[in-house]
Amino acid sequence: MPYRLLAMDVGAGTQDILLFEEGQPLENDVQLVLPSQTAILARRISRATAAGRPVFLWGRVMGGGPCVEAIVDHLQAGLPVYATPAAAKTIRDDLDEVRAMGVQIVEKPPAGDLEVLELKDVDIEALSAALAEFEVDLPEDFAVAVQDHGECREVSQRRFRFQHWERFIQEGGYLEALAYGPGEVPAYLTRLAAVQELLPGALVMDTAAAAIRGALLDPHVDVRLPEGLIIVNVGNQHVVGALVQDDRVLGMFEHHTHLVDLGRLVELVAGLREGTLSNDAVYADNGHGAYISPDYRGPFRFLAVTGPQRALAAPMEPYFAVPYGDMMLTGAFGLLGAALERKGLPLPE
Repeated sequence: MPYRLLAMDVGAGTQDILLFEEGQPLENDVQLVLPSQTAILARRISRATAAGRPVFLWGRVMGGGPCVEAIVDHLQAGLPVYATPAAAKTIRDDLDEVRAMGVQIVEKPPAGDLEVLELKDVDIEALSAALAEFEVDLPEDFAVAVQDHGECREVSQRRFRFQHWERFIQEGGYLEALAYGPGEVPAYLTRLAAVQELLPGALVMDTAAAAIRGALLDPHVDVRLPEGLIIVNVGNQHVVGALVQDDRVLGMFEHHTHLVDLGRLVELVAGLREGTLSNDAVYADNGHGAYISPDYRGPFRFLAVTGPQRALAAPMEPYFAVPYGDMMLTGAFGLLGAALERKGLPLPE
């Protein structure tokens, strides 16, 4: 049987979807760019706010961003928000902090007219129903990317997330280590684990990792691997830069997109290239951090940029990576590459 895979790259604004079917041109595969689940949920909460209806949240930890902003707006309008403990972790890992915001933590919904909303990063039932209208069945294999800060109460989420990247690079930085199969997700990566609970057997990755791997599928980027290059993903919420050579990541930085203008991006890339970028400096600037391996022998000159906010980098005259001719599916292609590698199958031409 030809191999089929549903690859989903879930960001703050969109979920970018590829339904890969072995044996046919990739251009003929089903490809979708849809609003992300957090964006969809935010709209539903906003409608409940306008209607004056209390909200009850249940389900699993998922991406925050827009939906958390909508929850705050709902509370500020003087309307109740109820949430199960698992769903409440979407707002904050520390449930005492969630309660302090005004959210009521409950095990089941109270009586009354409520807007009941399920929290999850992937709504496979809705996607299945939509594709069925076009005579398309979902495959049995899934690969999903979400951004996971990790659950931690001892240090800031920004510090904790970047410590994950730092350990990854210190342990070799091998690209293959960025994908997690069943039973491989570290315990602190609760959002990735929640996806695997929804889709048992799914391969999962962080969105930054999927973007890096996907950009390498552009032949103009891949050819630079022996000499080394810089890949920057300018996402809707985060900017990530990586030093990549052969099959290793030798350095990274991560910052927040809304805090990075062109001048700051030039500084971040230059510091990464020269090996001088400071972890503490990026953190003090309200970013996540930076780390460069002692193995780095730069400077790497070639700069490849991807991501929905990539226009920010245009004056730097980078190469805009377009794997298989579609920048918006860079993360989905990265997931596909990781899944095919595990299956021992070749990449599509």
